[in-house]
Amino acid sequence: MHGPDSDTLHPVPEHSRIVFLKPLAEGRGNVGVGAYSYYDDPDAPEAFFERNVLYHFDFLGDRLEIGGFCAIGTGARIIMNGANHAMAGFSTFPFNIFGRGWEAGFDIASYTANVRGDTVIGNDVWIGARATILPGVRIGDGAIIGTEAVVGSDVPPYAIVAGNPGRVLRTRFDPATIDELLSIAWWNWPPETITEHLAAIRGANIAALRAARNQTP
Repeated sequence: MHGPDSDTLHPVPEHSRIVFLKPLAEGRGNVGVGAYSYYDDPDAPEAFFERNVLYHFDFLGDRLEIGGFCAIGTGARIIMNGANHAMAGFSTFPFNIFGRGWEAGFDIASYTANVRGDTVIGNDVWIGARATILPGVRIGDGAIIGTEAVVGSDVPPYAIVAGNPGRVLRTRFDPATIDELLSIAWWNWPPETITEHLAAIRGANIAALRAARNQTP
């Protein structure tokens, strides 16, 4: 046994509130999700991409990338660029979407000027309940986003962020350890290797994890 099948929707059968996001992302051209990342919600977790990823419109071209082994708490929301309004003129009201003559003269460039790019969540990221990730944010590997944090700027790897606006409280490890963890990148190992070295991955001994990496083909 080498862990659950990452393509299984409900990896813990007795707890249907937990869903792996990779199978939910299949067929969505503007989303990519790594293996084993999950969402936990007692209320329709299967609707994650409809209820928790908001304003994600194909015509804008922005992507949502979620790495592997991420844990996303109940009610966390990822706001995409479609939430933005044109801000160069006197009014931010989206007249054009209502039609009936209000679409006349609308310049899509006035809207796309505010697009902040793709939203990227790294590997092994823990996002707390009801946290909000704003458009174009990049969250580094191993980061922790606190409950109800509002994240509007990029988050370094292995940083802990809390508050509104979200601020880095500290990093989980010293810079040298973080650099080595990013180099080891255990989340890219095959499931069999992860299973064999779970103690090192769960632990806090960088020498043990380094030794495990050196044994990896």
